[in-house]
Amino acid sequence: MFENIKIIKKFDPAAKSYLEIILCYPGLHALWLHKLAHLLYRLRLPIIPRLFNYVSRFLTGIDIHPGAKIAPGVFIDHGAGVVIGETAIVGTGSLIFQGVTLGGTGKESGKRHPTIGKNVVIGAGAKILGNITVEDHVRVGAGSVVMRNVPAGCTVVGIPGKVVKAGDGTSDSMEQMLDHNQMPDPIAKVFSVLLEKVETQQQLINKLYEKQQLLEKSNTGGPPEDDLFLQEFIHGDGI
Repeated sequence: MFENIKIIKKFDPAAKSYLEIILCYPGLHALWLHKLAHLLYRLRLPIIPRLFNYVSRFLTGIDIHPGAKIAPGVFIDHGAGVVIGETAIVGTGSLIFQGVTLGGTGKESGKRHPTIGKNVVIGAGAKILGNITVEDHVRVGAGSVVMRNVPAGCTVVGIPGKVVKAGDGTSDSMEQMLDHNQMPDPIAKVFSVLLEKVETQQQLINKLYEKQQLLEKSNTGGPPEDDLFLQEFIHGDGI
């Protein structure tokens, strides 16, 4: 409980006081209600855990299934539209923005939702689907769709999500975790590489054209000997 308050104070510059955090942060309220619902879920009580989930979703706009395992010290920022499935696991220190889905694929039974490591940042609107593992210190770009395992320390963007920056698995500073404007742009990188290759090819073509022009100028005095031989042969002079 207190770990969640501390991480909000750490990550959110808009949090002016602990009282404001306790009274005005729906992500915190959703996590508190989820702890109670998860306890009842583990006791195998019927319906009641889902009722707590329903009330929590109505009050906060955040849908966390009672079966999800969420470690202390998780921050759901803004939170509207966040959906966390039944078998999802979220590690401590993780930061989840609005519109994030930790969902399943198909109707398989058992573990069907993602496992999120420690100190993971999941950008707004990102979807992480299936029984996959996103390891520690990963950053998932806003709007990305991740359906494969992600190694520790990597940055993932795109649809489907691709690793655009490999990491060494070490922790990032708070500034780096929140510095979303520094997310790599793989499409811009591809176009940059293609443009560089086109410019190189154009330079080679220009050099070949210059050499051709020089050869043509050197042969303006008359046709080459090979051309004369062919003309003589065609006209019967070589027979």
